[in-house]
Amino acid sequence: MNTSATATARPATATQSTSLAKSSRFRTFAITFNVVGILTYLSCVWWNLPLFTFHPATNRIVWGWEAPRSGEGPAMYWYGWIGTVLIVATILGIVAAMLPDSVSRKIPVALAWILPILSLPILVYTLLPLLTHP
Repeated sequence: MNTSATATARPATATQSTSLAKSSRFRTFAITFNVVGILTYLSCVWWNLPLFTFHPATNRIVWGWEAPRSGEGPAMYWYGWIGTVLIVATILGIVAAMLPDSVSRKIPVALAWILPILSLPILVYTLLPLLTHP
């Protein structure tokens, strides 16, 4: 008795074999999102430009930057920075994905790994006060 099922294999058509990972538009979106996201994050951290400020002690969210209030603990800006990065990088990634293939092919893939490595010293410098505080 044979328990293996027999199935007829169908040849893959062009629509079945394409995937999002092979799409040139997604490639352009991903590279642009990566590069713009890193540059936007560095700008937000350097110039303190959060989309909103979260005050965890009082569960308040305020648009833009707001200094910590006396007796309410620290203000959290990181969520606002990430919100800014997501909005800016997504919009510019979609715009870049709409570019013609002849233009989008000129975006170097190496930026996707070179820029994060180059941004590390800047991030360490901005975090230095937190790392050296007793």
